[in-house]
Amino acid sequence: MLLFLRDGGPRSVLGQAALLSLLSTSTTSALNPQDLATTNILQTSLGPQPTFDIREATISSIHNALFSGLTTCHSLVSSYLARIEAFNPSLHAVLSLNPNALDLASAIDEQLSLNNASSISHKPLLCIPVLLKDNFDTSEMPTTGGSLSLAHNTPVKDAPTVTAFKQAGAIILGKTNLHEFALEGISVSSLGGQAVNPYDSTRTPGGSSGGTGAAIAANFAVLGTGTDTVNSLRSPASANSLWSFRPTRGLISREGVIPVGWTQDVVGGMARTVEDLAVMMTVMSSTVPEGGDNTTALVPPGMKGVDYRKALYSFEEGKLKGLRLGVLNGFWNHTAGLETDPVNEVMSNTLERLKEAGVELVNITDPVYDALEIAARLDVQTWEFREGLDAYLSSTTYEGNDTIGPRSFVDIYTSDNNKTNFLVLPSQYNYIRNAFNRSTSSPEYFVRQHGISNLQTHLFQTFSANDIDAIIYPEQKNLVVKIGSPSQSGRNGILAALTGSPVITLPVGFSEATEEAPVGVPVGMEILGRKWSDGKLLGIAKYVGEVLGPVRKMPTTGGLGKLVEVKGYEKVPEVKGVDGGNIPGVYPLGTY
Repeated sequence: MLLFLRDGGPRSVLGQAALLSLLSTSTTSALNPQDLATTNILQTSLGPQPTFDIREATISSIHNALFSGLTTCHSLVSSYLARIEAFNPSLHAVLSLNPNALDLASAIDEQLSLNNASSISHKPLLCIPVLLKDNFDTSEMPTTGGSLSLAHNTPVKDAPTVTAFKQAGAIILGKTNLHEFALEGISVSSLGGQAVNPYDSTRTPGGSSGGTGAAIAANFAVLGTGTDTVNSLRSPASANSLWSFRPTRGLISREGVIPVGWTQDVVGGMARTVEDLAVMMTVMSSTVPEGGDNTTALVPPGMKGVDYRKALYSFEEGKLKGLRLGVLNGFWNHTAGLETDPVNEVMSNTLERLKEAGVELVNITDPVYDALEIAARLDVQTWEFREGLDAYLSSTTYEGNDTIGPRSFVDIYTSDNNKTNFLVLPSQYNYIRNAFNRSTSSPEYFVRQHGISNLQTHLFQTFSANDIDAIIYPEQKNLVVKIGSPSQSGRNGILAALTGSPVITLPVGFSEATEEAPVGVPVGMEILGRKWSDGKLLGIAKYVGEVLGPVRKMPTTGGLGKLVEVKGYEKVPEVKGVDGGNIPGVYPLGTY
């Protein structure tokens, strides 16, 4: 029987095909709603639906509403589209929307209306809207890296992580803005313009995954993906009062993602709650590698198929007593100032709360742990970037005509056709210039790789010598920088990036409220663990969060705290706010 659903129109062939794909067997475990298929509380989309408030919604609250009939998947997705339409023009967070999103949502509603809930209710992300950083390949939308030069790059194959989301029932809602090619933390791009922090419109959202951070904080979706070469997941999480995970390198496949450097790159995600983050980790780590990322061969057998939701309860109540956390003194800026004082105050209060809970704090003053010095001496991005980008561009496809797009790093940065089709910060001109001549066969590259091995050994010895469970420090020594700044200064992500260590970033507080930042500017803390301790780290982070109590606040700048009227969408609208009109003049296009 073909159903005609009031809020979605007749089911198209596309919707039926999408449903078949969506209902494929998931590799993750079930949510176990009780007897959904036999209850009468599920409503179809044939009549008007009650309003479900998506602000700060979680996976659990959405599934409760969906399975109880409080909302439909189509209505839910429409609510997120309405928020994006209302606020993206000011935030510049979303670059593109999935034209199939409403068909996918209606296909789920159709299955539920036919009392077939039992066939899909086990999917942990059923109907959960997910936004992808626009360096993840997906067949529904271009993958641009935020660059006008790749505006027509249209992959025909999903990245393995995207496939995992779809198998878990997620709705891929769209793609987010980022710092162009994920090379810095300002989150400005020639294609999408300057992404804006939803807590303070004069500030950047961190980066390079800044569009994802701003979008999830502004309730444009429930989950968002990012990549992290030095700070790029953790910086926007910190700046937007979110949770994020940077996994042990190798845990999650990086295939189908525009690379910066294979030594430091990982993929991960952001969420508003630790519970949602655990589900996301479970799904993303279920990826089946396809041979394009040899680091996945390093995953120990016991780390495969882990349900990270269980890790949330790896510590019993009160178990933080006796936990030993190293405090990296060198990752603070103790100089008083308007930008550093709020971070130091929040971190001081955090440490005090942890001590009161029985955590043993071990002060680590080892001079090796100096983020700026480590980056200057050991960062290898510029030796790997050109080769990795060339490999990606050599096999990608372009819309309509494979000859219209660049096939190499040199094509992007030297072609006459690309004179204004890329953006490089003035502080990064040397980065691009050096990348022309550096390679993985350069002698300096081998010297740095040897230094990275020594740093990994030193970090292991720090854990052992101090008998610590994890290491903590502020993600950024100062508040996230203002729009127009030379770079995203003061960040501490380099240690995890070079050692391949897992990190959970969590919200720990805010600066004082001001006229520009009505609820304050968020501050985040990193918890770094030994390699392959991802589950343990998540458990520690959950209980640290409970000690601190509710921290996250919803942004209110520019009306973001208000409900948005939801339209009766028949198709996915064109996304607004995708242009370079708000790029600060200090970042000229087409030059380095």
